[in-house]
Amino acid sequence: MVTGGVQSLGEFELIDRYFARSTVAAGKRPDVILGVGGDAAVLRLPPNTDLVAAVDTLVAGRHFPVDSDPRSIGHRALAVNLSDMAAMGATPAWATLALTMPCADASWLEGFSAGLMQLADAHEVALVGGDTTAGPLTISIQILGYVERDSALQRSGAQAGDILAVTGTLGDAGAGLALLTARLAACDRAVADELIQRFEYPAPRVSFGWRARGIASAAMDLSDGLVGDLPKLCAASGVAAHVDVARLPLSSALRALVPASEARELALAAGDDYELLVAVPPRRLDDLAAVARQLNLTLTPIGELRRGNGVTWGFEGRPYAALGHGYDHFR
Repeated sequence: MVTGGVQSLGEFELIDRYFARSTVAAGKRPDVILGVGGDAAVLRLPPNTDLVAAVDTLVAGRHFPVDSDPRSIGHRALAVNLSDMAAMGATPAWATLALTMPCADASWLEGFSAGLMQLADAHEVALVGGDTTAGPLTISIQILGYVERDSALQRSGAQAGDILAVTGTLGDAGAGLALLTARLAACDRAVADELIQRFEYPAPRVSFGWRARGIASAAMDLSDGLVGDLPKLCAASGVAAHVDVARLPLSSALRALVPASEARELALAAGDDYELLVAVPPRRLDDLAAVARQLNLTLTPIGELRRGNGVTWGFEGRPYAALGHGYDHFR
């Protein structure tokens, strides 16, 4: 939380000290005509591209524990937006930040801005504006990017017969959050650290998403759990899905922490993985797998799309009833 180490910082001094120092904004993005400091940003899109925009809000106690490391909060706030860009196959370019906090705590702001800016610079994203205000700790980031005209990946492009596949491993972030909130305990410190890292510092699959355009037929990021997100893709594309739960990619750390049945449920419903779920024609699966290998990333086929609607789950040849329902703020 924002406590201790409070300095009497004015709003504009706060912005200048912590958020007007992006190395990307300072010189690596000539498409930023006017960034932090104006009434609004002025940006220049590359020719023959479409603008892609997304926004996410993180609330203390809802999206992360209130005593989380501020560096991880800054990282996560941008990472969840970068994951949306990845799902669209877009190149992220610019971001704005609306930061509400109880007080201007210099040590908290130093960690938060360091986590945010480090990830922004890694993806050449310029922070070009925003707002700060006093109140309960809440972070909203709007991210803007672009794709070649009419080339964005969408949830609605999947076809019956497509293979369903996911990047990385599932369930790790949910286990990490459970460890942070003492709902789970680990005997092995290395196992706990690996899983907590997956929650606190998610790795958005931007490069994979960008390279998947023209190969995958549809994509979305897994933020609310597979059981919550896959039905959205099916509804958008007008298809049904069947998933072989035995094929869900589970990390060795997750397998070491909990029994296999619990690991499967975390992979299905815990959320916060920020991996990509993709639909790909069978003839292009090898091409997409090659993209993953080039990025040192695993791609695991987990099922298929069919005619009809809804999602069915199977395990070792029998129907499987997923216990979770995915994350929903208002459920």
